[in-house]
Amino acid sequence: MENLSTTFKTAIWNIFNRPTFVDFIDILLVAFIIYHLILIIKESRATALVIGVVLLLATTFLSYLFGLKSLSWLLRGVLSNGVIVLVILFKTEIRKIIEQLGLVAFKDNAKRNYDNTENFIIENIADACINLSKRRVGALIVFEQKMSINDVIQTGTFINSDISSQLIENIFEPNTPLHDGAVVVRGKRIIAASCILTLSQNNKISKELGTRHRAAIGISESSDAIALIVSEETGVISIAEKGILERHLDRESLITFLRKIYIYKEINAVKSIFRAIFLKDNNNEE
Repeated sequence: MENLSTTFKTAIWNIFNRPTFVDFIDILLVAFIIYHLILIIKESRATALVIGVVLLLATTFLSYLFGLKSLSWLLRGVLSNGVIVLVILFKTEIRKIIEQLGLVAFKDNAKRNYDNTENFIIENIADACINLSKRRVGALIVFEQKMSINDVIQTGTFINSDISSQLIENIFEPNTPLHDGAVVVRGKRIIAASCILTLSQNNKISKELGTRHRAAIGISESSDAIALIVSEETGVISIAEKGILERHLDRESLITFLRKIYIYKEINAVKSIFRAIFLKDNNNEE
């Protein structure tokens, strides 16, 4: 018991006094692997295997802690030979785990360049707008920024779905339940559709612009949201930001603008974090 207490104290001392940067990297890698293993074995027969192993280890530790020599000897014997038994009994599950780990790595490498989510979203929104424009189908998409527009979201139908060109085109398809009103996008998800926007009261807006454009300008005046419009009459694609309407966007200029919303914003956010950290460190040094 005294040796166990000494070992425990030594372990605690080592944890708080000896870790290096490499040790932290090592711990993070192990945690990452364990996390993904848990995801893979979840809801499978291998879950029972994990629970059994944990219980066996806990029982072995307790038997050693309380000096149950016979039980401790038996359990240690089971553990020393148990790996072979487990491999035989659960060879199917182990093979599936290894295969899935390989598939995860393969998919991550294959999607890293394109399916970065941001690029995927940009391409899908652009495709939807171009297709709607060609067919003269009206659309209004509002991108929430830092300021919450929950009051607008509550006027529509809650969706909370991944962004895809097919979904956007289906929402705005004429004579469908959700085609009237605006779609609200929060980050990387479509939050709601058929939302009602307050029209702009600006008298300088051109008379040729309809309700959809006035609604887009209105939301961009009352918040920092950005609105994307496809004209039903002309098929012209426009963007409203800070009360200003930019019209006649083609696919290239649309993608450039969407990159400003998704990619450049995230880069600036990271820069802001680093700037805050370094400024704080410099102030502390002074």
